[in-house]
Amino acid sequence: MKISICLSTNPAKFSAVSFKGNLEKNIKTIRDLGFDGVELAIRDPACIDQSKILDLAVQCGLSIPAIGTGQAWGEEGLSYTDPDEKVREQAIERTLSHIPFAERCGAVIIIGLLRGIYPETIRHETAIKWMKEAFSICCAAARKSAVEIAFEPINRFEVNSLHSVREGLAFIESVGADNLGMLLDTFHMNIEEPNIEESIRLAGDRIFHFHYADSNRLYPGAGHLDFHSILESLYSTGYTGFISGEHMPDSDAELSAKKGINYLRGLFAE
Repeated sequence: MKISICLSTNPAKFSAVSFKGNLEKNIKTIRDLGFDGVELAIRDPACIDQSKILDLAVQCGLSIPAIGTGQAWGEEGLSYTDPDEKVREQAIERTLSHIPFAERCGAVIIIGLLRGIYPETIRHETAIKWMKEAFSICCAAARKSAVEIAFEPINRFEVNSLHSVREGLAFIESVGADNLGMLLDTFHMNIEEPNIEESIRLAGDRIFHFHYADSNRLYPGAGHLDFHSILESLYSTGYTGFISGEHMPDSDAELSAKKGINYLRGLFAE
């Protein structure tokens, strides 16, 4: 399996991104650590030099397997479930703006926090309806560019809807788009899934991308998750994409990333 790690293209509050800051330096560091790719967290594609970033990745021999969109929620409050229709429209437009760069990179677009956290005044059924409409619009546009979208189940302490793999699969089925799949994240799965391995097998060929972090959201090996068993289950589904590190940098981003990839490479060697 190929391994990537998350890199924010701009300053962000979200803590579970290993690398922030100097883009060129970080991409070269990720290459030197032995990663095969770099997953980009992008708040707004209009605010980055897309060609420069892609050129840097190519020069370093790194793929860009996925684009994270959650900073549009975290930094700007955009979401598919905001009570304000204009905010919902802006969230959809922001998602659509990722498609051209995703097409250039061959990247999956991840939708996790961008679903939003709807207030108690909004009925759950209404929020799901808004989400379904948003995903339908975005998937239809992305299909024209052969771009896939990955929905991420997120634990109950961070969002108030669609936490588990089973719930995610049912939602994807309701949207009915063949270019909509799932991003599975071991940190969230450790909280929500009765059995991580069984849930991975249940998701099967709907897995479009995969995030790794240990039980404490640090690098693999720093917590109690059985990554040998987890990766065996992922491999059994026929998944051939990237596994991507979205974990907290601890006190030293480079050292944490190094410990994580060395741990995983050791498992692969076994």
